[in-house]
Amino acid sequence: MTRLGRIPILQVAPLVECGKWPAKAVVGETFQVNATVFREGHERLGAAVVLRDPHGEVQPPVRMTEIAKGLDRYGADVTVTAPGTWHYRVEAWGDPLAHWRHDAEIKVPRGQDVELMLTEGALLFERAAEALPSHDRQVFVRLAHTLRDRTLSPAARMEAAATPDVRDLEERYPLRDLLTATEWFPLVVHRERALFGSWYEFFPRSEGAQFDPMGRRGPLSGTFRTAMKRLPAVAEMGFDVVYLPPIHPIGRTFRKGPNNTLEAGPYDPGSPWAIGSAEGGHDAVHPDLGTIEDFDAFVAYARDLGMEVALDFALQCSPDHPWVGEHPEWFTTRADGTIAYAENPPKKYQDIYPLNFDNDPEGIYAEILRVLRHWMDHGVRIFRVDNPHTKPVPFWERLLAEVAETDPDVLFLAEAFTRPAMMHTLARIGFHQSYTYFTWKNSRHELEEYFTGLSGEAAAYMRPNVFVNTPDILNEYLVHGGRPAFEIRAVLAALLSPTWGVYSGYELIENVPVRPGSEEYRDSEKYQYKPRDWEEAEREGRSIAPLIGRLNEVRRGHPALHRLRNLRFHHVDQPELICFSKALGNDVVIAVVNLNPHQAREATVHLDLTALGLDADAAAHGFEVTDELSGATYTWWQANYVRLDPHEQPAHIFTLRGRTS
Repeated sequence: MTRLGRIPILQVAPLVECGKWPAKAVVGETFQVNATVFREGHERLGAAVVLRDPHGEVQPPVRMTEIAKGLDRYGADVTVTAPGTWHYRVEAWGDPLAHWRHDAEIKVPRGQDVELMLTEGALLFERAAEALPSHDRQVFVRLAHTLRDRTLSPAARMEAAATPDVRDLEERYPLRDLLTATEWFPLVVHRERALFGSWYEFFPRSEGAQFDPMGRRGPLSGTFRTAMKRLPAVAEMGFDVVYLPPIHPIGRTFRKGPNNTLEAGPYDPGSPWAIGSAEGGHDAVHPDLGTIEDFDAFVAYARDLGMEVALDFALQCSPDHPWVGEHPEWFTTRADGTIAYAENPPKKYQDIYPLNFDNDPEGIYAEILRVLRHWMDHGVRIFRVDNPHTKPVPFWERLLAEVAETDPDVLFLAEAFTRPAMMHTLARIGFHQSYTYFTWKNSRHELEEYFTGLSGEAAAYMRPNVFVNTPDILNEYLVHGGRPAFEIRAVLAALLSPTWGVYSGYELIENVPVRPGSEEYRDSEKYQYKPRDWEEAEREGRSIAPLIGRLNEVRRGHPALHRLRNLRFHHVDQPELICFSKALGNDVVIAVVNLNPHQAREATVHLDLTALGLDADAAAHGFEVTDELSGATYTWWQANYVRLDPHEQPAHIFTLRGRTS
């Protein structure tokens, strides 16, 4: 049995596990389809990409060109214009017109087989004319007549075959002999928020929390209503998504105290991830935060400000969760009859009961789908999934597919700080976004290597959501680097990835760990209320909120920053400076960042002008760039001197404003 078509088409990309799962794109995204295409002998060939939209309509072929000389690698950029499930395939064919032109342009000027070559050309163009629309057909018919006209010189006849209208028709309507096509490969297209967005995480219970200075009563929790007062400031910083940790009732059994201590006092609120109490479970709101109507008002107000609300989806229970009593079979029972709590020896999490997805899998699935749809009905269209890597992958594959069938606009972010195989598999099977290892990538080599991978083949299925910090992650770079470190990491996250995120307090340079060497915050908001005086911090200049707002403004204004696959790194002769760019059409952004938060660094930046879409004229005469942070304008060349002091301005964000002459 023949496994290859008449013209071999191999190594098609983007493909996810040979087409087992669909590749991903967003509405309006342009990406490259490429393949290895060749044939026997020296005959010329052509290749094209064909898209089929979600309605089954086949789009006109997009001609592929050779992208790696001598390696038979062909590619074409295609654009998807609507959400839904698309398909694409690669077609290849023998191109007799191209082969004739190649041979004729060599033989005719040399006087070899002149009339034979011109007659064969006439026959080919007559055959090609039969497939042309009537208003174009005469172009080829006239050309065939000219090629046979011996009253004209061979050179004149060849010139007639090289006119722009002939070449244009030849490109649009090629003769396609021995047509070979691959199978149709799947491509799922999501709304743009799946790829591009700015996230802000905060705890509603801290916003508006009150403490009695006399100590006569316990603290009062903030509510959805008081947290709404924070939303205009978040919107002003340019964020698109407000992410809330779990908002459900919190268990009391084995409740954790401040700084994750094992003994909680009577007024300690506990960890929001210890979900469930007598007041309800995953489909309830904590009574201290308000009512479901208050939550609806919060979602509506965020929407009015141009933001979406993302909700934490944490599939775990406190010992007080209603499921524990109603469905004990959903948990693991140990030899002594007790329910197993979460452990990562030697760590113990007595306040958390993991679900056992192998016990009554259908019952668990039905309940979790019900809970998910409950929050969808209350306006939540984005979910940040807590620790998905601790649940079976087939469960997620089924759940995400079923939600996508009815609500394709609902997005899921995988919070999976785990081994690469699991992280990438979760992305392949349907998660729209993934947390990354960004917080631990601080050197230039680490950043270049990691993001080259993310923006390469992995971009077909894995979209990074780059958080600069989380309630669990305070990297030592931030602990020891002070304000410059916070500014540097914000610039990197905001520009390297189309989606980035900030956990509240970052803008106030909160960087005190619970103990030296720890990545956990002292007085972590996970275990206690943490109201902040935002206005005082702004007045005293302790906030980098203006920088964050400027970064989001630049991101929104430059379509090149909305994409991932267009990331390119440039050479710098100083290891603590990094340079990268993103280009989309005429929109070009170049970033140069000092990675040393303590000392100024200087270097020569060597730009790859081809990656920027610039030509030899730009190399010869220079081009004008504007720094979006300082407003300064410079003339740049292929090689440029840069000096960046982290205490003054740790980065340049250049946009091209035209070329100088």
